[in-house]
Amino acid sequence: MKTRVLARDVDLGEEKVIGVMRTAAVAKGGRRFSFTAVVVMGDMRGVLGLGQGKAREVPNSIEKAVRDARKNLVRYPLRGDTIPHAVWGRFGASRVYLRPAAPGTGIKAGATVRSVAEALGIRNLLTKAYGSRNPTNLVKAVLDGLNNLRSKEEVFKLRGLPVLPDRDRPKLEVVEEIKRDQARREKGDKRDGRSGDKRDAKGPRGGTRGPRGKKGDAEAKPDAPETKAEDKKDAGGEAKA
Repeated sequence: MKTRVLARDVDLGEEKVIGVMRTAAVAKGGRRFSFTAVVVMGDMRGVLGLGQGKAREVPNSIEKAVRDARKNLVRYPLRGDTIPHAVWGRFGASRVYLRPAAPGTGIKAGATVRSVAEALGIRNLLTKAYGSRNPTNLVKAVLDGLNNLRSKEEVFKLRGLPVLPDRDRPKLEVVEEIKRDQARREKGDKRDGRSGDKRDAKGPRGGTRGPRGKKGDAEAKPDAPETKAEDKKDAGGEAKA
């Protein structure tokens, strides 16, 4: 369920321009062009706003769209860095299917849906778009799907049941701890100058044994011809005798 949010209560990030459409009006003196911009803004923590602006110049239309997006901020329920459950969104001839994904999956979506997910703070999401790929209709279809999201507390309240603890919360905490440990190790390696491959510092593989054979084979090979010559001399002496 969506909740209205004021712009002064959140720390908004940079706006993402979904698209800029040009229209022309035929007048007596020629054609007059105008531009319509579609912009999304969010705080990457569950707050998102969609805005549209129209002007004679592209920068002015984007500026109007940003002001409109700041007036239409909405908070959507998230579960970690993904959505709570799968939803369908529809607008016009566009349909989009949003599905939660496991940590490390990433955002599997097109440029339009990806911009909305990144502004909202979603890092793992599976999507599929059907029908029209018009950017404006597709963004509104995504927002329609986000409006259908329900948090666990809302679902239990509608059913008249007590809220149970989240079974996956310990798993999410472990994943976040692993990510923090990896980030700390990477920072430590860069600080100590160990960011390269450790194998390069040791040199090529093989060491003293060489590419083939066991250690000591190279030392035994020079003695082999002398042994064969002695065997021939012994054989010749026996034949003369």
